[in-house]
Amino acid sequence: MSQLVKFLGALAFSLCASVASAQDAVLKPFVLGSKGAGDLAQKVEATKTALTKAGFTVAGSYSPYANTTIVVVTNDELKTTAAKSEYGGFGAGQRVSVVKVKDEVQVSYANPAYWANIFRMAGDLKDTAAKLQAALGRVEEFGAKGMTAAQLRKYHYAFGMEYFDEPDPLVRHASHEEAVKQVEAGLAAGKQGVTKVYRIDIPGKKEVLFGVAMKGAEKAKFMDEKYIMGQIDFKDVKSAAHLPYEILVVGDKAFAQAARFRIAASFPDLTMMGDNSFMKIMESPEAIKKALAYTAGDKD
Repeated sequence: MSQLVKFLGALAFSLCASVASAQDAVLKPFVLGSKGAGDLAQKVEATKTALTKAGFTVAGSYSPYANTTIVVVTNDELKTTAAKSEYGGFGAGQRVSVVKVKDEVQVSYANPAYWANIFRMAGDLKDTAAKLQAALGRVEEFGAKGMTAAQLRKYHYAFGMEYFDEPDPLVRHASHEEAVKQVEAGLAAGKQGVTKVYRIDIPGKKEVLFGVAMKGAEKAKFMDEKYIMGQIDFKDVKSAAHLPYEILVVGDKAFAQAARFRIAASFPDLTMMGDNSFMKIMESPEAIKKALAYTAGDKD
C-alpha cells in the first residue's frame, strides 16, 4: 500500500512538473522552417503546395517588396479557435514568409503558440503547429528572447502603450453587411495605398478578417510596409511573416490592432531609441491607423 501511495505521489509530482514546464516554456514570434540555396519563385510554389497537402487553404499571397513573398493560409482549427474569443479573429490566418537573402532562401512562419497566446485565443493551436512543421520544417524559433504564455497574454511593450484588448476602432457602419461592403470597396479602390491580400470569414459569428497590403508614397512613407520593415527587420534571419496587417470587422464595426501593439508583438526586443529602433518609425502607428480607417469607410 505504501509503495502505491509513493507511486501515485511521484506520478502527481511528475504531472504537475510537466504542466509547470509547459507554462514556463519560452516562446518566440517566428519559426524558421528551412533555409538554403534555391529559386524564390519555385520555393514559393513549393511552399504553397506543401501547405495545401497539409490541409491548409491558401487565403492569399503577395510580395510587399523585392525578394519577399508572404503566403497566408487558414484551416478549420484556426477558424474555429478564432471564433471562441473576443477579437480572436485576428488569429484566423497563418502567415508564412519566403525570403531571398543573398543566395539563400528562407522559409519562415508565425509561431502558432506565440500568436495564439498574444492574441488571447482559446487554445494554443497545437494541431496547426504540427502541420506547419510537417509541411515546412522547423530549424529554430527566432525573433526575440522570448516570453512565456502567461507573459504573452498580458503583453504590452511599455507603460502607456496598448494591450491586445485595446484595438483601434476604425469606423462604425449601419450593419455588419454594410461594414464588410465598405471595407471591400475601400480595399478595391486602394486610394489610401491599402489593398486586399485575403479575406477569412469567421464561422458562426458576424466577423470577417481582412489581410491588407500597405504602400505609401514619399509623403505617406510611415504607413509603407517596405519603409517600416526596412527600419526594423534588419537581422540575418528575416521576420517578414510579421506581414500583412489586418482589419477585423466585428458586427457593424471595423477594428485594427493598435500598431504600437501589433509591431511590438513581432519585434518585442527592439529598443525605443537608436538605430533600428521604434524611434525610426515613431509616426507609423498614427499613419497606419488613418490609412486603415479611411479604407474601412471613415469619412472624417
